[in-house]
Amino acid sequence: MIRFIKVDELLHVRNEVLREGRLTLDECRFPSDDNEGNFHLGYFVDDELACIASFHPQSYGEFVGTGYQLRGMATTEKYRGQGFGNQLVNFALVYLRGQQADYLWCNARKKAVRFYSGLGFEIVSPEFEVPGIGPHHVMYVKIR
Repeated sequence: MIRFIKVDELLHVRNEVLREGRLTLDECRFPSDDNEGNFHLGYFVDDELACIASFHPQSYGEFVGTGYQLRGMATTEKYRGQGFGNQLVNFALVYLRGQQADYLWCNARKKAVRFYSGLGFEIVSPEFEVPGIGPHHVMYVKIR
């Protein structure tokens, strides 16, 4: 089941999956977590949080219209490969269409490019390095 959740509910998954448990929960907060128009989604299996993602209004480059950035997409190891991330992003795209958003973009880890491509995202940047995390590409999908 997909639910809108508070940032405090997803910090442990961010730390476990995206930071390999190296940080405190407060260090896993993004500056954009409390921005106006921001929302967080969680995919729950029974009462266990299996997959998360955060979205906030943010334009990208020269793109026209209302843009949202996807950040902190993560699925716990136990639930990887079961399609929960796919369902979460598709839910967000439908919701964002209703919010009159024109596009969604993200800084995709190189190892996640195939996942995002399968959801219709396109690479729109050269590869770049995020210090301490690794190689990324900016990816984009048109919503409307």
